[in-house]
Amino acid sequence: MADHPSIIYDWLSPDDIPAAMTIELQGFPVDEAASLETFKYRQSNAGDLFLGAYLTHEDSRDRELVGYVCSTLSPAESLTHESMSTHVPLSASVCLHSVCVSPSHRRKKIGVNLLKEYISRLEAARKDGRPYQRILLITHEPLRQFYEQAGFEWLGKSSVVHGSKPWYEMRKVLGSSTAQPIREELPEPRQIPAGVWDALQHSTKARPLGRAHNSFPGGILDLVEPHTAKQGVSVNKFDLLCPRPACGSIILKRGVAEWVERASVVMEPPSVAAKTILPPLPAPPATCQWWLITPSPMQFENIGFSRPVQQNPAGPKLKLLACAECDLGPLGWSEEGGREFWLACARVSYRA
Repeated sequence: MADHPSIIYDWLSPDDIPAAMTIELQGFPVDEAASLETFKYRQSNAGDLFLGAYLTHEDSRDRELVGYVCSTLSPAESLTHESMSTHVPLSASVCLHSVCVSPSHRRKKIGVNLLKEYISRLEAARKDGRPYQRILLITHEPLRQFYEQAGFEWLGKSSVVHGSKPWYEMRKVLGSSTAQPIREELPEPRQIPAGVWDALQHSTKARPLGRAHNSFPGGILDLVEPHTAKQGVSVNKFDLLCPRPACGSIILKRGVAEWVERASVVMEPPSVAAKTILPPLPAPPATCQWWLITPSPMQFENIGFSRPVQQNPAGPKLKLLACAECDLGPLGWSEEGGREFWLACARVSYRA
């Protein structure tokens, strides 16, 4: 599997994060390099997308990390700041953040061979049922040829601004041996039999039915399950769903979130709040009821995040939570870079 006899490929462990961070700082300018916290987030939430190249020695069991490639997942078909900063499980787009090799081991084709190995593993995972459809990345123009060697196509200038240099987007469509599958001319379509098109417009997938927060006569007592393995913690008794009736997407499974009563949070300006179908929350410092999810977005079945917003000049920046399927929100919030995620009890429905 390895192209170089002394190189093996393996998924990065938490113990190798400091070594990867050293390579990152050697390979990128300060204004482009990821932080240690970001590396830990990627490894803990998308460890099966964080692959390392290790130099091995015949006379030793030790191995040295000399390069890595890491990604997260996004439902978006093009790279944005949001898709580069969050991980949405079970998504189709693999957002590649970096391919980096230690300076002392460059010009040995380790980087391109690592990238080809990475693509091969994603193709295999796709055949095993993973939803991967494409790999997206942004790069500087001098590295165009490097990525084209691995089958990526050039899409042009990216809207992402990070650091002082312009970025360009590239893409690799999985399941295809060519770099330009989408730009080929399609054959003439066959005649679709009568009735088939109409049938395709109506999904046969049953949508979960949810109940509104205020439909339970016992209030929060009907929604929590106090007898759990988490001593002293009341958790959600039912699956949490998107409250839009036509959606009903499962946002969180039962037993994952802790019920907490704490101060309310302003998540949208009054002009927006007046137009949304979501119920209003009390103005701070009044309290309201929340579902607390920790320690990462991997706990969710389906969730989307906004860009960081500054709702309170004196407070931290917030990322607003929304249904990843229909974009209804804000359903909740998290602090930028935080490990606590809050859903308003009144802004989700319940699969009772």
